[in-house]
Amino acid sequence: MNAESNPGANQAPAVDAIDAKALKLFAFKVWSYKMGEVVSLMIHLGDRLGLYRALHDAGAVTGTELAARTGLDGRFVEEWLLSQAAADLLTRHDDGRFELDALGAAILADEGGSVDFAAGAFAGGTHPDVVEALVRSFETGEGITYEEQGAVATAGLARMNAPRFRQALVSEVLPSFDGLTERLAGGTTLVEIGCGAGVALTTVAAAFPNSSFIGIDPSPTAVELARRQARDDGLANVTFIEGFAADIAEAVAEGRPGVVLAFDCLHDMPRPDHALTAIRAVLADDGMLLVKEIRCTGDFDRDRRNPLLALLYGYSVASCLQSALSEADGLGLGTVGLHGDRLTEMATAAGFGSVTQQDLGEPNNLYYDIRP
Repeated sequence: MNAESNPGANQAPAVDAIDAKALKLFAFKVWSYKMGEVVSLMIHLGDRLGLYRALHDAGAVTGTELAARTGLDGRFVEEWLLSQAAADLLTRHDDGRFELDALGAAILADEGGSVDFAAGAFAGGTHPDVVEALVRSFETGEGITYEEQGAVATAGLARMNAPRFRQALVSEVLPSFDGLTERLAGGTTLVEIGCGAGVALTTVAAAFPNSSFIGIDPSPTAVELARRQARDDGLANVTFIEGFAADIAEAVAEGRPGVVLAFDCLHDMPRPDHALTAIRAVLADDGMLLVKEIRCTGDFDRDRRNPLLALLYGYSVASCLQSALSEADGLGLGTVGLHGDRLTEMATAAGFGSVTQQDLGEPNNLYYDIRP
């Protein structure tokens, strides 16, 4: 007898046959993820409305006092404070006052001074139109580009990456690569593919005025944000171009760049192998390709050691894999699809001679020094 002739053969056991404690624990797990969704919205509101910034160094305050500081409605502020205390993001004192401690301030308020600032990553949810596009991708196998994921996603990604780029890229990351800061100080051309809103490139361009910088990204929204950032920073040595990694030769036009950056973008590309080939074709013979990629091994069981692995796979379904399958011949690597061995194989096939992995202590990323 097969499953078709016995409809109940593959059915799950009745609820009353399931261990009651296990049922409650699994239900709690599921609802805890829903709580995370709602708390995420509360973090977005706290960041967007300046509530965390107002709490920073304010000591213990009442809802009325915080409302007065921010010009917001007292009843809503009070309820928001209670939500944050319930989530253990704020301390609620016995007298009913609330306080953001130093740890909370570093993560939620101090955008300019803390490399661990994270509140900027909370964009308030996914637009319904984008959700519908994600549904269609499951039905058709066709992903959507970063541009199609919306301007909010573009700006949010830039803000999520900004603290570490602004505070550690020049002082910690670049000096870790042999000869790089000397090359930039002396004057060279640096190209960043997948530059997004230009946070990394404008940071480096400001630090090394003797070099010239070119950023390439296929998203017009991201490129406009990057150009605006360069204008705001008063930078004359950086140019942003709308295009793909394969367009790097046209973007450079004259000469061969001494440095190329590919930060957190190769796994998003439909054809990272083609991108690496295009980079190798234009890179100077003594040049450097610096790649930043997700810390992963290609082995799901080993990667489970990362407590944020579910977040990375969720990002992949909602964003990275979407981009990677936005073209018919896309490899579809996804967020955790470009581990060190695969990157080395691709770089070698593209004509590079050496790939050196650099672990700079970032919890979710590794760096690679790739040379001709």
